[in-house]
Amino acid sequence: MIFRRRRGRFGELIDRQLDLFETDHADVIAEARAKLDRYNAADRDEAEELYGDYVGAVETGTEILADIRDHFAQTLDDDASEQFERDFNAAVGKRLPQFALEIENR
Repeated sequence: MIFRRRRGRFGELIDRQLDLFETDHADVIAEARAKLDRYNAADRDEAEELYGDYVGAVETGTEILADIRDHFAQTLDDDASEQFERDFNAAVGKRLPQFALEIENR
């Protein structure tokens, strides 16, 4: 028996958008990972500055994702736009959790 995850009205579209983000912005994802690794390996004296670098890299990715989300949401009516935004944010949380913390605030 095959169980399929219920993804909602926009699931396939969001999956494609996130696929493109991961392909087109692999450097942003890699930079955030690298900065987190540097922070985790840092001495206490360096940690604060390196954490700020990590947060900056995450903000870059979050802004790109929010732009992708908002650009498509503008093509929808209000109810559909709100649902799309919720679905998109949830998908980011599952697939790219490092960028999920602030996406709802963008």
